[in-house]
Amino acid sequence: MNGTRERLLDAAERLYAERGVDAVSLREIVQEAGVRNATAVQYHFGDRAGMVRALFARHAPEVEARRHALLDACEADGAGGAGARDGTGGAAGGDVRALAASLVRPLTARLADPSGRAYLQIWADVINRPDPIVPVAVLDDPADSLCRWRALVEPLLEEDAARLHRRFTAVRYAAIEVARRARSGPRTDDRLFTSYLGVVAAILGAPVSPETRRLAAERDAARG
Repeated sequence: MNGTRERLLDAAERLYAERGVDAVSLREIVQEAGVRNATAVQYHFGDRAGMVRALFARHAPEVEARRHALLDACEADGAGGAGARDGTGGAAGGDVRALAASLVRPLTARLADPSGRAYLQIWADVINRPDPIVPVAVLDDPADSLCRWRALVEPLLEEDAARLHRRFTAVRYAAIEVARRARSGPRTDDRLFTSYLGVVAAILGAPVSPETRRLAAERDAARG
């Protein structure tokens, strides 16, 4: 049984990375895996969302361990938490850079592995859509590294930036850029690329423009 499950996951990982989650049917996954039972996916995973959750679970231990270790270092250095805003109401630069690295580096570490590159493409596909296939419930789980990351970043953001989902913008940008790198194939050295993604810190720390503040206030007023 475990062999069948793993073959199905391997097949789904390949096909989802190559063509996107929406373009692949459960029947194609069964055929790609060489499994005779047409209902094998439903038996092991329930549906497409269950399949995607299982694929993410494959890579979660390494990603989570790396991010928690980086967040431990951030907390030891005093990044995030109460009082982290600077005197102008903006973000404390060094803290933001360290926290941006804790978001990006656990993802770019997966670029060296073929299965990891597939995972990165699927993660970007799932997160970069208005109606995720898999609800990102992990963002509400205190034990999850992304939930912890969000909590540490929030005090560093302007209030309006936090309210306008700046953290999710950073998560989505990082996912898309790392997936783009993953699609281009294995590289001998990803250090420059990883360092360049320090632009995530700029996304987090950029001030909210007066126009954006005005438009957000108008939207909120219209909602009552």
